[in-house]
Amino acid sequence: MTLKEVNWGIIGCGNVTELKSGPAFNKVGHSKLVAVMRRNAALAEDYAKRHGVPKWYSDGSQLINDPEVNAVYVATPPDTHALYAIQAMKAGKPVYVEKPMARNYQECQEMIRVSEETGVPLFVAYYRRTLPAFLKVKELIDEGIIGNPMTVNVRLHKSVPDRDLKPETQFWHVNPEIAGAGYFYDLASHQLDYLDFLFGPVIQVHGLAANQAGYYPAEDTVTGTFRFGNGVIGTGSWCFVVAKGNEEDVIEINGTKGKLTFSSFQHGDVKLTTPEGTVSFSIQNPENIQHNLIAQVVKTLQGESECVSTGKSAARTSAVLEEMVKNYYTTKSDSNKRIKGSCRNI
Repeated sequence: MTLKEVNWGIIGCGNVTELKSGPAFNKVGHSKLVAVMRRNAALAEDYAKRHGVPKWYSDGSQLINDPEVNAVYVATPPDTHALYAIQAMKAGKPVYVEKPMARNYQECQEMIRVSEETGVPLFVAYYRRTLPAFLKVKELIDEGIIGNPMTVNVRLHKSVPDRDLKPETQFWHVNPEIAGAGYFYDLASHQLDYLDFLFGPVIQVHGLAANQAGYYPAEDTVTGTFRFGNGVIGTGSWCFVVAKGNEEDVIEINGTKGKLTFSSFQHGDVKLTTPEGTVSFSIQNPENIQHNLIAQVVKTLQGESECVSTGKSAARTSAVLEEMVKNYYTTKSDSNKRIKGSCRNI
């Protein structure tokens, strides 16, 4: 499928589209945003007028069937990713879908099946694969600056937002029926997908998930180990209920000649440590964080490039995420899920 001009429609023009993605569709050559959809018609109209978008809808099917729209960006919560993506692909329109790709691996597989049957491309918004700091890390590894990479350690510890302390103010991110799991799916998906980009697919994974604080239905703590096909062994610790001031966001990659340290979400410096000392690389991100990936998607649709984030690569990440939390979600008794700090010898 080749498109000369890519005319985008956004389904779900919420907060993520305000700065991270939405404006980029009009900044990329041969790309423009022509329609948006939100279930609340007034909010859809407000978004369209503020961003100079000519059309707005309150029904996703109407946007998909708009003859002027020839590509669709699905930016709804994960529970409708598969629904809208499949509908758009069956209408012959390429899809760029927010991460995580879907609520579960089964939905991802169905999306890929429809993409293959229709021949319509499917992309996923794992934009770290195109950001300069993360590309710098890949460059240093590929050039052998740290030698052979041996281990990677991921630590993401965040305090609980005030809104999550009460059920009536909690976001959908902690509702597994909508999100698939909790903040682990929302945030760790970026990290694990990026590591897939660096090292290739994970071939072995073990995880342990629990709800230790009891603020919401989803897991709030996850630990895991994983091994990539190239031999790199990874460990991870994710906790979303630590005390304020004890937050941590770091990935460390150790090799035979050095170490790389960087943040996943703070977008700080990349630090290279070797026997000669430590060097920092300061790198600026684009104003719209998804710009580089959207530009790559457009070039791919024009037949000029090959996108680094596809449905197939994103589905691998969903499979890893699902495996790491399955102990929590396959426990039948809710009381057994909420461990509340107790431990059990195996």
